[in-house]
Amino acid sequence: MATETWPSAFGKILSQEQLAYMMREMYSTSALKEQMEKKGHRFLIGYEERKALGFTSFETNYLEKPHLKIHKLYILPEAQGKGLGSRFLKALETRGQKEAMKSLELNVNKYNKQALDFYYKMGFKKFREEVIPIGNGFVMDDFSLIKPI
Repeated sequence: MATETWPSAFGKILSQEQLAYMMREMYSTSALKEQMEKKGHRFLIGYEERKALGFTSFETNYLEKPHLKIHKLYILPEAQGKGLGSRFLKALETRGQKEAMKSLELNVNKYNKQALDFYYKMGFKKFREEVIPIGNGFVMDDFSLIKPI
């Protein structure tokens, strides 16, 4: 799904070289395995009639604080606007409340207007700007968003 969602989300924001690098670093089998086994990331997949339409990954107690960090939330382009993103956020909020988390947190590329508009509509607020080096001379130029739960 990442290979289908990333070009539409980042194709006009990031270079093809950075997209390819990030896909290798974040979505290779070994990277996903490490995220789950060593970093405690959990994944949810959203389906409609047995077709996977999107996914999210998250971690609780992020940086040893009572925060649920959303690491990934992507919806296939043809499924956007159908409410799956909202359902993911509601599920994560419920999960966070059950696990005594105080907030949802995530990072969004500063130039991803569609994602920023969605998260602001869902009650998130910007609390920090970050430029995060990710290797190979590339950076993620993000806003960090938070929503109390």
